Amino acid sequence: MAQILILEAFYGGSHKQLIDVLAKNLSEEEYDLLTIPAKKWHWCARMSALHFAGHISTTHRYQTIFCSSVLNLSELIGMRADLAHCRKIVYFHENQLSYPVRESKQRDVQYGINQITTCLCADRVLFNSRYNMTSFLERIPSFLNIVPNISFKGVRDQIAPKCEVLYFPIEFGKLETRSAKTEDDKESKPLHLIWPHRWEHDKNPEQLVEALLSLQEKGVYFHISILGERFETIPKCFEKLEEQLPGKVVQFGPLSRDDYRRRLTEGDVVLSTALHEFYGVAMLEAVHSGCVPLAPNRLVYPELYAKDKLFNTTAQLVKQLYNWCRNRALFEKHRDIFFGQINLDVYSAEKLVPQFVRIIRNVSSKA
Repeated sequence: MAQILILEAFYGGSHKQLIDVLAKNLSEEEYDLLTIPAKKWHWCARMSALHFAGHISTTHRYQTIFCSSVLNLSELIGMRADLAHCRKIVYFHENQLSYPVRESKQRDVQYGINQITTCLCADRVLFNSRYNMTSFLERIPSFLNIVPNISFKGVRDQIAPKCEVLYFPIEFGKLETRSAKTEDDKESKPLHLIWPHRWEHDKNPEQLVEALLSLQEKGVYFHISILGERFETIPKCFEKLEEQLPGKVVQFGPLSRDDYRRRLTEGDVVLSTALHEFYGVAMLEAVHSGCVPLAPNRLVYPELYAKDKLFNTTAQLVKQLYNWCRNRALFEKHRDIFFGQINLDVYSAEKLVPQFVRIIRNVSSKA
């Protein structure tokens, strides 16, 4: 009978990728898996504990529970006291204390409260980046201080010793890599920029458009592929972009997974303008495929990339792209230096999955 219970309250995207790669490295006999489809995130966060409480066997022999922070773990244990003895491990893909909202009054504090009580209930709390962990821990006191007439002491100090960073495991082996090109081929093609993010406000498409239009005004030629998931309502700044950049937008919208992987190998620079990024799988996938990153000097990015691949202002971003667009040889020199220095192994599933498995099985790394 299974001793490990894996619960995923939002089984899609990176959450699904993590569960699937872990499941491949555990035997079928040692775990049970319960999931909820990745739709209507808010309902998953609110109702998953009640759902799982009614679906977990009452004759189980579980010793370990592994879940993501979408689940209110403390609520589940409150309803299923028979699970209280289990080792409880929580993985944070993001945190709701630092998640950006357009207006502070729009923030539903319940999601942050759920994550705090989940950590108090857990035995081990894993974060996909140091930025994710530190931003969560640092916000706990100020977040709790907004509650009127009630004071909370020592909550952060109770949670912090349980926390550690374990990067999200990316299956680089499933990606294609850039093929070698002759110097003549490099010189003859315009710089190809990739923006591989969701078309939502937290990815800041407005800054991307501002940079592209500024670059166009400077008279240099380039190509841009705007990938990532799009929705029924596209950002207003994207509505006339293809008209504003005639001949430069070579892809405007998502591709199939295979085509997406191939497109990454055709790119030269992968861009982020994000206001929210706790890890950045799409950026790291593009880097593995041969793209040089340019990202904001904030969020998780200083943890992942060298200072010369970060920008503070749109003007700095435009200046760097302008220099590379008009001098392809300079860009290729930057690319060679960058890939001679970066170590992507620390983000690979090959290196990280065994660490996850040891933690879930409660096996010492020395074993």
